Amino acid sequence: MSKTRLLLPLWLSALLLVGVTGCSKKPETAPPPPPEVGTLTLAPQPVGLTADLPGRTVPYRVADVRPQVSGVVQKRLFTEGGPVKAGQPLYQIDAAPLRATLNSAQAALARAEAGARVARSVVERYRPLVDVNAVSQQEFDDATAQLQTAEADVGSAKAQVETARINLVYTQVLSPIDGRAGRSTVTEGALVTAGQATAMVVIQQLDPIYVDVTQPSVTLLKLRRQLASGELKRAGDDAIAADLVLEDGSRYAAPGKLQFSEVTVDPGTGSVTLRAIFPNPDGLLLPGMFVHAKMEEGRREAALLVPQQAVTHNQRGEPTALVVEADGKVALRTLKTERAIGADWLVGEGLKAGDRVIVQGLQHAKPGAQVTAREVSRAELAGVARDDGRPGTEPTQSATR
Repeated sequence: MSKTRLLLPLWLSALLLVGVTGCSKKPETAPPPPPEVGTLTLAPQPVGLTADLPGRTVPYRVADVRPQVSGVVQKRLFTEGGPVKAGQPLYQIDAAPLRATLNSAQAALARAEAGARVARSVVERYRPLVDVNAVSQQEFDDATAQLQTAEADVGSAKAQVETARINLVYTQVLSPIDGRAGRSTVTEGALVTAGQATAMVVIQQLDPIYVDVTQPSVTLLKLRRQLASGELKRAGDDAIAADLVLEDGSRYAAPGKLQFSEVTVDPGTGSVTLRAIFPNPDGLLLPGMFVHAKMEEGRREAALLVPQQAVTHNQRGEPTALVVEADGKVALRTLKTERAIGADWLVGEGLKAGDRVIVQGLQHAKPGAQVTAREVSRAELAGVARDDGRPGTEPTQSATR
């Protein structure tokens, strides 16, 4: 058998193996399409800015009622916790000793007036006699001095009568203001002293009522700069309006207005006290209640609002957002947020009008990746947020950051 015939089966086997190997190769697959993300195109819009400031209620007026004369309390003439009117009697102090003092002062006045009449008659009798030298000049001068002394005694006696009459009036302790009476510190039979340190009762006027809130001085300076530069516009020409949120989270029905701003910064806290005034006809607001006051700061005509679900934070705690560039690639932007407004962030730096911010599909978007953008409306975002149990995008104001 020739050598060629021996090698022929080996060649056939090799060719068959090559054919089988070639047939086992898989066809190449197409690359997956870019992931789809939902975007919101930013557009400037006018936004009213408010500050959410904590504070406490303060009475409009407070009167510490103290006795102006000493004596024993005979009656209490008001109901604790009830309303009182200005001039209403609150207590009756025993008036008998002071009435006797008044009678004594009146008797002293009558005696002084009688003495003055005698001295005056002497002077009138001496005056023509001096001219004819029937009475010496010295005697006339002495009579004139006695008259002046008697008239001075009359004036002093009249003052004593008026003082006694005033003290008698003060035995009835009156309310100096309209308001609501607090707890009485004295009862019938108690001895009180004129000008004592402890008030008999405290009267507080609660309608209207003050709300004192504090604002950082840094925030106040920034607000004034923005108003001066025109970045913010005043909400109106009238006094700054204010709304109130109570301790239980409910909103107080009646609006108020800013009364004044403190002119001194507290060195301990670096804050300024603002005082607002609110009507309180039903007495719902009581002194010392913790509340939140929402006050108008101004209006920004071209504000950029970004949904909160589109904003995340990097490892340094800086807010960031992903945007889709014109070429369809994702870019990471570092933001500067000023405050929360409802379910949005008010962005000061890092984004501009026309940017397409990714609000849906963030888990599929990475910086530099190619994506397919689908525009999402605000209404659609609000509906999705409510379905998820998260707040929508209603433009309510939140606390200043």
